[in-house]
Amino acid sequence: MKYNLLFILSLFLCNSISAQTITGTVSNENSTPLPGVNILNKSTNSGTQTDFDGNYSIKAEKGDLLTFSYIGYKTKEIKVKDKKVINVSLEPDNVSLDEEVVAVSETIRIRGTSSLQTGYGYNNRTNKEAYKERNENIFKSVKTAPLSTFSIDVDRASYSNIRRMINNGQEIPKDAVKIEEMVNYFNYDYAGPKDEHPFAIHTEVAKSPWNHQTKLAKIALQGKNIPTEDIPASNLTFLLDVSGSMNSPNKLPLLKSSFKILVNQLREKDRVAIVVYAGAAGVVLESTQGSEKIKILEAINNLNAGGSTAGGEGIELAYKIAKENFIEGGNNRVILATDGDFNIGASSDSAMKELIEEKRESGVFLTALGFGMGNYKDSKLESLAQSGNGNHAYIDSMQESRRVLGTEFGGTLHTIAKDVKIQVEFNPAKIQAYRLIGYENRLLNAEDFNDDEKDAGELGSGHTVTALYELIPVGVESEYLKGIDSLKYTNTEIKNNSDELFTVKFRYKDPEGAKSKLITKTVQDTEKDFEEVSTDFKFVAAVALYGMKLTDSEFVKNHNTELILELAEKGRGNDKEGYRAEFIRLVKSTVQ
Repeated sequence: MKYNLLFILSLFLCNSISAQTITGTVSNENSTPLPGVNILNKSTNSGTQTDFDGNYSIKAEKGDLLTFSYIGYKTKEIKVKDKKVINVSLEPDNVSLDEEVVAVSETIRIRGTSSLQTGYGYNNRTNKEAYKERNENIFKSVKTAPLSTFSIDVDRASYSNIRRMINNGQEIPKDAVKIEEMVNYFNYDYAGPKDEHPFAIHTEVAKSPWNHQTKLAKIALQGKNIPTEDIPASNLTFLLDVSGSMNSPNKLPLLKSSFKILVNQLREKDRVAIVVYAGAAGVVLESTQGSEKIKILEAINNLNAGGSTAGGEGIELAYKIAKENFIEGGNNRVILATDGDFNIGASSDSAMKELIEEKRESGVFLTALGFGMGNYKDSKLESLAQSGNGNHAYIDSMQESRRVLGTEFGGTLHTIAKDVKIQVEFNPAKIQAYRLIGYENRLLNAEDFNDDEKDAGELGSGHTVTALYELIPVGVESEYLKGIDSLKYTNTEIKNNSDELFTVKFRYKDPEGAKSKLITKTVQDTEKDFEEVSTDFKFVAAVALYGMKLTDSEFVKNHNTELILELAEKGRGNDKEGYRAEFIRLVKSTVQ
């Protein structure tokens, strides 16, 4: 027996010694690196993913079989030989699923058929993704419209969704491009608040980098960063779509892996319940203490997809469970994860919006997480998040899951200010016209600013919000200025020697408050060249200009890719996690 143990130990040591590190890059047929590719060593059942630049590293022995899989591409298997560097090129693939699937949980069984398209691209007849129509903001005359009012937007779904399309070689619908969500996807080096308010305000003004006749103004908010251990106890209800439309590798399997990341962030004082819906809705996990991670993870692991989609019924049940377990002074939230394809009961965007508006009065907030492609309903999820005092993210990979539900756990789930509105009053002695870049679906009427009944956006712990205005100074002749007749009853003669460019006002409520608070800041005029602005301002301008390129904006005559890359490189700064480098790679991959 002693010799047997020694023999087994020696074999183990030999195997350990023979294991080596295999590295390489995974790219597509155009030699573009692919981030988030799954690499599995089938011999040891260990795995990894490629990083932002398509690079990977994995332990393997000679003779081991490595599989490389990525949504929309053919899976490739490679046997490890003598080379320690294995570069892989994946080929596009179209796969059609038409099979019977079964969903099984502790309390409900649902049977249905799934027929959907997955793969590299989508035929126009099968691509049923839905986006809310967006009409680009135009220049407005300061004389006739001196106030610009809008709700903040911390959603970031548009950028990760666009990234998915670029990586899959798909055409990007113009309505899918929300410049404010692209800009706000990135973290910026803004200083936090030093007073009683939950956010700090930062502004910058300089000559526009893409139009020498205009100026560019940046208005930014930096939310207070609350350490995870100091976040109030959370009462979370996971509302998970297990319908047939979720039967795709980048839907339910990715959803399950994503929520495991969130579960690992839970503390003993947190609680989680799980509600699922397909043809019907049911509870698969009653409210459970965050320390019982094995029980929570087991409930998630048991989920499978099948059936139609009774999203309205699921929302009703999830809010009921959340209300039953409500924590006073805590973070009460429903986290909806779906492709947004509701088709039973209340399902239209307007019907779902009314349902959520009714439920938000309970004090329960909403986070909407989008998954998948081909039938992704961005318009519905955006509407739900806006109406439910919450946020919306699109999960295209485990990389994004780790960001939304891991490293940015606090900001995603803990609100520090709600109904945050911005109103800018421009000085007509300095500015002829202005246009807000993005935020088309967040515009408010001037009178909405002081109306505490008017819903607006929420700011999470550590979140940043950035808005850009393009300004046409007084005395500048511009083709974008549309002539209007002189006003008969309004004195438009300007007698103002102030050097103020504009005044910006903010209103917000505490998370459990009903009365708003006001902050005011004035911004002085400047003739600063764009070369002199901060690193962050340069990167913000690059992202905004890229968004305008993708939508063929009428306000940028030359959609200059070189200028986008120049601004992005100068704004790259201390890019610890590589997100800005990834943006540069995406821009280069869409050069036309």
